[in-house]
Formats: sequence, C-alpha cells, structure tokens
Amino acid sequence: MRSQGTMPSPEATNVTLTALVPVYNESATVEEIIRRLEQIPVVRQIIAVDDASTDDSRAIMQRIASSGRITACYHTTNRGKGAALRSALALATEPYIAFQDADLEYDPQDFTAMARAIEEFDAPVVYGSRFMGAQRTGMLWTHYLGNRGLTMLFNLLFAQRLTDMETCYKIFRTDILRLIGIDHDRFDVDPELTAKVVRAGYRIHEVPVSYAGRPYLAGKKIRPRDALTAATTLWRYRFWQPQPLNEPDQLPTGN
Repeated sequence: MRSQGTMPSPEATNVTLTALVPVYNESATVEEIIRRLEQIPVVRQIIAVDDASTDDSRAIMQRIASSGRITACYHTTNRGKGAALRSALALATEPYIAFQDADLEYDPQDFTAMARAIEEFDAPVVYGSRFMGAQRTGMLWTHYLGNRGLTMLFNLLFAQRLTDMETCYKIFRTDILRLIGIDHDRFDVDPELTAKVVRAGYRIHEVPVSYAGRPYLAGKKIRPRDALTAATTLWRYRFWQPQPLNEPDQLPTGN
C-alpha cells in the first residue's frame, strides 16, 4: 500500500473521468474552471453542485447547465464540500471520479497525467501532489505547515508514505468511491476518504501537480482551524471508527 510517485509515460489514455465541482460563492471563477475542464479530453462529464451560494454562482451554473454543458444540482442550505461531493457522486456516469474546486488554484491539465497513471500503473486511486516538484505558488505558510503536518500524521497512523493528503486533486475509481461512501459534510472529507481507501486495502498513487494559491480576500474558504478537525478525523478512523463493511475481498478487484 505504499504511495508511488513515478511519472506516467506521455502516451494517450483511454481513462475517462467525471469531474465533481462543489461551488460556494465562486461567481468570479466557476465559468472559467468549467471552460478549462471542457478542454481536457479525459474529462467526459462535469457535475457542479451549488452549495447555497449567496452570490451569482447559481445563476451562472443554471445558464451553463441549460446549454447541456454540465449537469448541475443545487442545495437549498449550505452543507459543505463533502455534502456537495456526495450529491454529485450520485449523478456520475464515468468509470472514474475526479475532484475539482470551483476556483483556479489547480490546473485541470494535470488530470491528463493522473489519468495516464491510472492506466499505466493500474492505480485505482491517484492523488495530485503539490509537494513533488511541480510549480507551486501562493501557498500560505499556515497552510503549508498544516498540510505537511496532517500528511505526516496520516503516514504515522496508517504506515503510508503520502506527500499530500489534503490535495484537492483526487481521482477514484467510481465503484470504489461509492462503496466506501462519503460520510463527512465539510472539509474533513479529505482525511476521511484517504483513511477509508487505505483501510480498504488500496494503494494511493501520487503524481505531481501545479498549484497557484489564493488569499482569503480572494475567496479562499478553508481555515487553519480546519486542521484540528482533520486531525480528529484521522484519529477516529484509525482507532475508533468501526471497521468498514467493504473489506478488500468484498471490493472490486484491482489495487
């Protein structure tokens, strides 16, 4: 179950993705990120979930959805990133799921290399790491320390060698993600899913991805206090959470 960091070869891939896009008050960027996703050949379906935005995000999404470019659904109350991903997952039709925030911090072109890794290394789960040498700018020092600390805690608790547990860019085989499920509603979905994948016996492959962080004034939502919640979530899934019903021999083959 050791994390791998080998770069895939440059050949084309037959892997296809559904991109899940949680949206909350991202009217300045949501249309642009959808446009960028549409330029990526491996992305065949885009599902955006408006999590009760108070700006124009919902109206923008409705306009885009009316043209058939995306599938959209709308929460009537703000429920959080995990809840939005859960709503989108129910509508996914492609064999793999990719997570995409509605801002511009990550570059969807990196999904191509991640998809190649799935095919070349038979990887059921691929994370895009911001700490493996690709270009990284604008990361707040508090977030840098938090990300590194939480990843170290995960590695210690689960005997892994990940470099970036908290990355947005995660790709899962759709059937695996549906079987392990999404329990948490907010940002603690990242440690939850990472812990569940490892407990289910699957290896996480990592590929370098670029990152251009934005400040809170530009709309960044995750806060340093969320690191405590993430640490608690890791601890719970390591020691307190009952063993998942879907043991490795019950999950689809391939690891």
